[in-house]
Amino acid sequence: MTTDNGAILRQIQDDLNRQEQGRLSPLAVFSRDAVRRRPEKRQGHRQAFAQDADRILHSKAYTRYIDKTQVFSLVDNDHITHRVLHVQMVSRIARTVGRFLGLNEDLIEAIALGHDIGHPPFGHEGERILAKLCRRHGLDPFQHNLQSVQFLDRFEKKGRGWNLTLQVLDGIMCHDGEVHNPRLSPRRGKTFADFDRELRQKSREPMTPLIPMSLEGCVVRLADTIAYLGRDIEDAIELALIRREEIPAGCGRRLGTSNGTIVYTLVTDLVAHSRQVRQATGLGDQEKEYVGFSPEVATAMLEMKQFNYERIYRNPAFKPDFARIHVCYEKLFVHYLRQLDLPPEDGGGLLDSMALDYLRGLPPAAIVRDYLAGMTDDFFLRQARAIGCEVPERICLPA
Repeated sequence: MTTDNGAILRQIQDDLNRQEQGRLSPLAVFSRDAVRRRPEKRQGHRQAFAQDADRILHSKAYTRYIDKTQVFSLVDNDHITHRVLHVQMVSRIARTVGRFLGLNEDLIEAIALGHDIGHPPFGHEGERILAKLCRRHGLDPFQHNLQSVQFLDRFEKKGRGWNLTLQVLDGIMCHDGEVHNPRLSPRRGKTFADFDRELRQKSREPMTPLIPMSLEGCVVRLADTIAYLGRDIEDAIELALIRREEIPAGCGRRLGTSNGTIVYTLVTDLVAHSRQVRQATGLGDQEKEYVGFSPEVATAMLEMKQFNYERIYRNPAFKPDFARIHVCYEKLFVHYLRQLDLPPEDGGGLLDSMALDYLRGLPPAAIVRDYLAGMTDDFFLRQARAIGCEVPERICLPA
């Protein structure tokens, strides 16, 4: 007598989907309502958003998080946050919030793990440099949230993409944690046509505001800010670039002066002032369909953000030699454009392992953009050195 393991697991999946209806808020996104761009013959036993989280975790782009700058580049200190740690913190914080509010943690995790996958080498400075190069070469300006979608939906698996759900892709595209939105309500009812239209508009006009289609996406967006706000301060203190006493007194009293206290305060406030999500009686309960912070905490967060921008992100004393990195970006862009014109036997064939639909569907500059954006910091420097660029060296700061 043989056992049909597939049937058993699918039965368990059905049970899990039914349990969501009793366990989650009616304002949550249920796994059964996940939408993919292309139907899949093999359904598998995992729930849809859990499957998306696994796909992102096993992507090549996720592996490259390990050597991607978060804030501080070219610093020889193993205790400084890299991009991979940041996304794990966002995931953990957002899942905690989602659990207290009765939201779908699998959807939250998938959005969080994938939200920064499109960041280029050297963080936001690299993003600004690549945006200028894209405009110079006839492309829309580079934006890491759109590049995250590009990698996961149209680049991975040799150009086929992972066929992620609409809800996950939308949360990734709309995750912008730099914008100060202390309260968010989802823009429900999007289709893939709406998603594609928003992506095109955002690509042409970077200042276009985007709102996630789910409360889960809204939670990840707020968790992104929670994850970096205090951690960036800790990194700056670790590197002896600022002192803890310099944190504005009002922020310190309201939020705390250590990353642990700041995260705890913000998560507690967010859950307490979003608890109505769990109390909702149905999808039409629009008065309860938001997540956000109290006015007092939101004000303190904005002040702390401004402190971080003035004392950390925009402070030239904290920057490595970005003038050389800028030159390296420019020379590598031109170098790879030339490579695309060469036959493989003469050193060409950049990304020749990709599917023909990808190679024929994009202009050469877009292929180069994707290749550069996918690089780790170290690989970027090795490639730049190989074509004769003068590259900056890592600097040693306090450990």
